[in-house]
Amino acid sequence: LLAAPLADRVGIHFSRFQVTRIAMDEAADAQFSLDPILAAADLLADAKLSAIAWNGTSASWRGFDTDARLCAALEDRAGCPATSAIVSLNAALEAFGVRRIGLVTPYSSDVEAAIVRNYASIGIEVTAACREDLSDNFSFAEISPDRVAEMCREVAGQGVDAVAIVCTNMRGPFVAAEIEAECGIPVLDSIAVTLWGTLNLFDIDQSALAPYGQIFTKRIQK
Repeated sequence: LLAAPLADRVGIHFSRFQVTRIAMDEAADAQFSLDPILAAADLLADAKLSAIAWNGTSASWRGFDTDARLCAALEDRAGCPATSAIVSLNAALEAFGVRRIGLVTPYSSDVEAAIVRNYASIGIEVTAACREDLSDNFSFAEISPDRVAEMCREVAGQGVDAVAIVCTNMRGPFVAAEIEAECGIPVLDSIAVTLWGTLNLFDIDQSALAPYGQIFTKRIQK
């Protein structure tokens, strides 16, 4: 749906691996081991990809280095450029000059705290945060767009440079532009920035996607 305006130029193919619970324990962390991710990437090989993206936010709490290693492994395995939601989100934060973010997640307090620590390590302060205290992955998708918008409004008014919706199983793209218009700051949704970051690997005009947020009017300077 998000990429539909570019359907004459961009084809998107999907594969998945199993992630059912987000938490700060060993069993939950094991879901993000390389083998199942690379196996999912192998299933896409016949599509002759131009790029591959990990549409997940695990590096935000596991450490940004985990996506650096994952992207390198994906590039080696798939033979094409690779990026991720968090690699793209961090590029978007840099593109907008963001130093203070309002964090919106469905996650539990310990996951949120780990995200806050990781962003502090790269000089970005989480000035405000709003979470749903959930861990079941399916439940994230049951959060309504209205509730996502409400969460964004809650953090947007607390002296932040941008709102970051960190989860690729929430309906952030459907409310981003609305909140941006109300609050006057970028709303950087994880799903949207994954697409943005992937398209920025190529010379593709993304202006048709502007109804999903001002991120699609920004280009990464190469």
